[in-house]
Amino acid sequence: MRVLIIGAGGVGSAVVKTINKWGLFERIAIADYDLGKAQRAIAGFDDRFVAYQLNAADGAAIEQLIAAEKATAVLNVLDPRFVMSIFEACLRAGVTYLDTAMSLSKPHPEHPMTMPGLKLGDEQFALADQWAAREQMALVGMGIEPGMSDVFARYAADELFSRIDEIGVRDGSNMSIRGYDFAPTFSIWTTIEECLNPPIIFEKDRGWFTTEPFSEPEVFHFPGGIGPVECVNVEHEEVLLIPRWIDAGRVTFKFGLDAQFLNVLRTLHTIGLDKTAPVTVNGVQVSPRDVVAACLPDPAQLGDRIEGATCAGTWVKGLGKDGAPREVYLYHVVDNEWSMREFGAQAVVWQTALNPVCALELIDNGLWSAAGVVGPEALPPTPFLDLVNAHGAPWGLEER
Repeated sequence: MRVLIIGAGGVGSAVVKTINKWGLFERIAIADYDLGKAQRAIAGFDDRFVAYQLNAADGAAIEQLIAAEKATAVLNVLDPRFVMSIFEACLRAGVTYLDTAMSLSKPHPEHPMTMPGLKLGDEQFALADQWAAREQMALVGMGIEPGMSDVFARYAADELFSRIDEIGVRDGSNMSIRGYDFAPTFSIWTTIEECLNPPIIFEKDRGWFTTEPFSEPEVFHFPGGIGPVECVNVEHEEVLLIPRWIDAGRVTFKFGLDAQFLNVLRTLHTIGLDKTAPVTVNGVQVSPRDVVAACLPDPAQLGDRIEGATCAGTWVKGLGKDGAPREVYLYHVVDNEWSMREFGAQAVVWQTALNPVCALELIDNGLWSAAGVVGPEALPPTPFLDLVNAHGAPWGLEER
């Protein structure tokens, strides 16, 4: 396999570090708008790795780079603003496509807090027939959440349950960052998008609907020494992906956010700093959200200041294979000290990076294949989960 990775930020850098450590693939190119960032991501690696400058909004340039590199698969690890330009270029170029975040949503123009407008991934699934007709695979949402969380849902449906009443993806951590009063451990651009858009919920008898940001707070107990964390509804891809392939009564996504984080996000929203449309400042057009991102530290550079662990997982409730009530939490915990020692990457970005690397390995080995636009839950879960364990970052299952 010849892989082109687009994006040399925290996740992209962690992807190439992981590929290098595990000795995978014939050729690995990484491209970024900032050539220096791409070069730093592969510094010291062997000649299988090469860096390029690329404008990810330029579909023709993406196609040219795919052709020049003879890439067989493209991994998009940029923020979701660039999904469609890369996705469509890969369709035209005839290569396999993977991403960790799907195309952006747009709130309903009249009823944003009760009805979805354009949903996450809608623009990608609108082209599913074209991908299927060309017998190409677009594997969307293949990070940790979405990604491994969706694999967990598929595994639960196949191996653990005869009926699923509810699937709830739950994410929490006990991480702290020394020296900062406020510093997100993941892209603030994406965090704002997820947390301030109306969260989406799926119910079998109702379909998809939206609710208020930060609604339905609950205390969820996380394994791995993390303990109880208050979680709230957040817009996320799993709620759009899981019901397409898995029969479940209800699907939600809730994220653990402490009071300070919630207050910062609410303040950004109140004063308009969450907006993406440019405003004029002293004759210069700037996006308020881009300014916020520029003022905060790069999450990829915070690894040596972070303490604690992060947990991503899927809670499932229903009837077990024996017909008796069952409730489980399938999860993956990464301790920051471990990920920094093993991969030189902080826990949140490495946990995200792990999953597309494993997916690419399964595609390369012929164990995962499909035609069309598919989510992780459309593919066999056991080979993926076995590979995660084989690579020394085991997942867990907790009966509730």
